[in-house]
Amino acid sequence: MSKKIKHIAVIRLSAMGDVSMTVPVIRALVKQYPDLKITFISRPFFKPFFDDIQNLEFFEFDAKERHKGFLGLIRLFEDLRKLDIDAFADLHNVLRSKVVRTLFALSGKKTASVDKGRAEKKALTRAENKIFKPVTSMFERHVKVFQDLGFNVDLSNPSFPSKQNMDTEIIDLIGEKNKNWIGIAPFAQYESKVYPLDLMQQVIDLLAEKTSNKIFLFGGGNKEIQILNQFAEGKENVIVIAGRITFKQELQLISNLDVMLSMDSGNAHIAAMLGVKVITLWGATHPYAGFLPFNQPLENALVSDRNQFPKLPTSVYGNKKVEGYEDAMRSILPKKIVVSIQSQLAE
Repeated sequence: MSKKIKHIAVIRLSAMGDVSMTVPVIRALVKQYPDLKITFISRPFFKPFFDDIQNLEFFEFDAKERHKGFLGLIRLFEDLRKLDIDAFADLHNVLRSKVVRTLFALSGKKTASVDKGRAEKKALTRAENKIFKPVTSMFERHVKVFQDLGFNVDLSNPSFPSKQNMDTEIIDLIGEKNKNWIGIAPFAQYESKVYPLDLMQQVIDLLAEKTSNKIFLFGGGNKEIQILNQFAEGKENVIVIAGRITFKQELQLISNLDVMLSMDSGNAHIAAMLGVKVITLWGATHPYAGFLPFNQPLENALVSDRNQFPKLPTSVYGNKKVEGYEDAMRSILPKKIVVSIQSQLAE
């Protein structure tokens, strides 16, 4: 089948972490099949994720106007059909992507979609009769989609883009690199995935004690920036990045980090897709659910204590609150986090 397919449309519309998790697979696919063309359909905001990938055209999904609603999805199909697409890979598998996938199938094109493994994940996160073992990773699930289209993708020897050149605005803000650069992204979409702020302050204080470290704080929105400013107060080697540079410039900076500390959130996956070492902190969620950042060892995922909190993980995405589990992340000690970060710098 792969001999007939020369151009694949790939769709994944949101969210930031999920879109960034497609990047290592797409990068491997085009490297291993250099004659293959990819059109990647997503929100315009995510375009910089794919800038370094050969033979890839980014197609902007216009959720507010042209591609809004059912008629908009038909327009999306018509827009894509003009591009001589041979096959359609659905890495999202939600109602919108299913509509477009069905239209491609009806027009005689080969299609494949991701299996999100809901039954496996339910068994991992349920309170009773929990099956505590790793489920198939999202990267393997994406690989399976391309396999179904006739393309075997090998992720065992991944390549990453070179460290990006940084715009002068960033260098003016943070200076030239002459220290260990540590990124910290202390927030996540759900509260149960966020490390307690008083403990995060301790982590930052301990890291800042070493003058050979320079620490960059990532986030967004006024409330988060306010908290980040409190974290950085009085420390010359701690710089708040949030709200001061563009998203594309943030990616440039992240690609130059020595290590990123992140919750189970988008920043972890962005750093990993750029080949940066990542330490992740896990509260209500767990790396066994298939969202361990790409090419990162399991020991870099610091998890809450399951002896104290045996129902963990309580959810796949961290969106369920379980009584008595509010302080689960307090079982991850600040000193352990600092030692993990410093061990990455020492290598």
